[in-house]
Amino acid sequence: MGDKEATRVFKKSSPNGKLSVYLGKRDFVDHLDHVDAVDGVVLVDPEYLQDRKVFVSLACVFRYGREDVDVLGLSFRKDLYVSTFQAFPRVLDQKPLSSLQEKLLRKLGQDAHPFCFSVPQNLPCSVTLQPGPEDTGKACGVDFELQAYCARTAGERIHQRNSVHLVIRKVQYAPEKKGPQPTAESSRSFLMSERPLHLEASLDKELYYHGEPISVNVHVTNNSGKTVRKVKIAVRQYADICLFSKAQYKCPVAQLEADEQVCASSTFCQVYTLTPCMGANRQKRGLALDGKLKHQDTNLASSTIMKEGCDKEMVGIVVSYRVKVKLVVSRGGDMAVELPFVLMHPKPSDPEPAAAQADAAMGGDLVTFDSDSASQADELVFQDFGRLHLAGAEGRAEGDPLC
Repeated sequence: MGDKEATRVFKKSSPNGKLSVYLGKRDFVDHLDHVDAVDGVVLVDPEYLQDRKVFVSLACVFRYGREDVDVLGLSFRKDLYVSTFQAFPRVLDQKPLSSLQEKLLRKLGQDAHPFCFSVPQNLPCSVTLQPGPEDTGKACGVDFELQAYCARTAGERIHQRNSVHLVIRKVQYAPEKKGPQPTAESSRSFLMSERPLHLEASLDKELYYHGEPISVNVHVTNNSGKTVRKVKIAVRQYADICLFSKAQYKCPVAQLEADEQVCASSTFCQVYTLTPCMGANRQKRGLALDGKLKHQDTNLASSTIMKEGCDKEMVGIVVSYRVKVKLVVSRGGDMAVELPFVLMHPKPSDPEPAAAQADAAMGGDLVTFDSDSASQADELVFQDFGRLHLAGAEGRAEGDPLC
């Protein structure tokens, strides 16, 4: 290969080997004012195509139950968005080709056909609910599924063997503009006490990155006749399931309990540190996680940032985080405050090289070719585009068409 850096391309083929889909990336970023276009190329065997058309569909699916459970023919999935693109014969009003599509078409020849989807801004990001050890099948959550197939009409029934199925992710990164420092305070009066017990708590900032420790500043002014026996601090994940009716699930992802005694007519000040991480929560069923792809471990789901006026029924799962500080008071009368914060990934300065290094280290699913002129020899490395199952679900991906 030449001195120029190779262009990375992900590839997935149908089980019968007649269709292949090529994508430049698997993560598509929601920038709040727009979403990255999902564009790529589908390669079709002309003898297999015959007089049929080539279609590519993109679906945002909210899966809220096990697919292997049949209840009166009901399906435990809701299609939040479905769009179908006719890649061949090419329609007249297609968007201009991206530079990657042009390179792929030069490389793959006349049997390759481009496609492009504009993703609506109101769709949710990819989120997976962690299954329990006894759960089977695909995990619940929000997925983006891309499917390519040959048919005479877009609505024709498609067999799994004759089509390409793959999962991509819609992600958000931490906003550049930081919010105010979270603070909260509360006072409680007790019988036979002239003055109250006062609790004040704060975080050092509003935005935290995954794996970053959270510092919680706790200040107690006890002017009551009670004694504070313990200080309990918990980082809680809240997942609002916006389906037919709204339901909220909360799960502690980091906890701390300190035997701090604050006697009557005294004050107390302490900074506690907690680090919410995936490692300590792998067995918690229903915990919201970021969507997961092959050769990549996942993490706790990032906080959901919604545009103003967004329809919550289209969001699927809204994830948020709060720190709860609780004082355990002798003879009853506990009190607590909550501090909301944002947990996200930082926006990568140059995501492509970082992703290339990660895939190379893990035997990544890449098709690489030199970005020099088309006349120069190209080096190709073919591996499957895939997706890993979640922790605790080893061995389930073998028969999964989306893997």
